[in-house]
Amino acid sequence: MWLYLLVSLTILAVDQFTKWIVTTHFTPGESITVLPHFFLLTYVANPGGAFGIMAYHTDKFVVLGILLVVVMVAAHFFLGKTSLALNLALAFLTGGVLGNLVDRLRTGYVIDFFDFRVWPVFNVADTFICIGTALLIYILLFSRSSRKDEHS
Repeated sequence: MWLYLLVSLTILAVDQFTKWIVTTHFTPGESITVLPHFFLLTYVANPGGAFGIMAYHTDKFVVLGILLVVVMVAAHFFLGKTSLALNLALAFLTGGVLGNLVDRLRTGYVIDFFDFRVWPVFNVADTFICIGTALLIYILLFSRSSRKDEHS
């Protein structure tokens, strides 16, 4: 339980700290080049979900975020003791969802700033949501193939 909480809350803290830096040092829409033609820091206020879908449906995203956190905490209690990888996947997802949920509750939008120019602008929370999701999918696929091999 402590690892799950520590990882989730660390992700939340790093996410909110980086967003605080962006909001206190940039104006919305402002960019600075980090690596020319490759990586910029760009302050974007995203009122939607991934890729800006469903813009201005903040209430729906808040409800969905709360439901996801409840499901992940419950999953941790029921399944989290089974493996470190599953524990980390759930913690990554929880921390990431909480980071974006705090933004939506505080501002009505999510603060994004990592800008690779070939992909929509994103943030630390989004990064951990993607990593946690990929890890969870891998665990689910791997555990299914392991069970099939054991029964063959």
